[in-house]
Amino acid sequence: MTFQPVIPQGGLGGWAFLNRTLDAQQSAFRKSPEIARDADYFRQNIGSVTSAEALVADRRLLRVALGAFGLDADIDNRFFIRKVLEDGSLDPKALSNRLADKRYLEFSKAFGFGDFAIPLSQVGDFAEKTALAFETRQFEIAVGDSDQNLRLALGLSRDLGAIAARPSADTTLWFTILGSPPLRQVFETAFGLPKGFGALDLDQQVGILRDRAERAFGDDTVAQFADPDRMNELTRRFLIRADLQGGFSATSRGAIALQLLQAGQPA
Repeated sequence: MTFQPVIPQGGLGGWAFLNRTLDAQQSAFRKSPEIARDADYFRQNIGSVTSAEALVADRRLLRVALGAFGLDADIDNRFFIRKVLEDGSLDPKALSNRLADKRYLEFSKAFGFGDFAIPLSQVGDFAEKTALAFETRQFEIAVGDSDQNLRLALGLSRDLGAIAARPSADTTLWFTILGSPPLRQVFETAFGLPKGFGALDLDQQVGILRDRAERAFGDDTVAQFADPDRMNELTRRFLIRADLQGGFSATSRGAIALQLLQAGQPA
């Protein structure tokens, strides 16, 4: 039986509880029979896989491989995944470089089937790192079964932190955020952007994100989110706004969030 994370409430209170108990809950989750079996199978067998064709032919390996990058929904899209992997990431015309969702690019880069004579799946600590990423993201999915906003908050520090640390042009980093569905949702919610925001030209979207970041934090760069305090503030804004979007009554979490905003707490 898979361990189900304990989420007594949502919003900022639920986030505080989850952070206090995170290590213990994640440890219990990793020991769940199904999760442990899949992760161990991957650790033991991925080293013998030398092609994208072989990976997609083994459903258990593919489940962990996709799950490590948040691409679980593609488990049955084997031809598409094989193409993503075989094209690699070095050629600008490769499929992973042409897809809006940049998780596919990271996936292709990580395995290296289309980029190198010896795939990265056979190098170093690849098996262990990928299995751990799978376990972490599966825990986040389980949290999301109770509260999707807390799931997004959990992934935010890892995903945005990695992007903020890259030595790339700031515009490129903002485009990368827009190309990640979970990060896009966090920023759109945290900055109170309307539903039609995603229909705008990408350059306009980046301009709006920069403007909102400047107004909220006094800094319009992505690099600022390498600062844990700035990351925490973004998370807080996201959770408060998410509660407000869910509607509120006199006793709801949304009402509490509104009181925070009206009391002068920035959000």
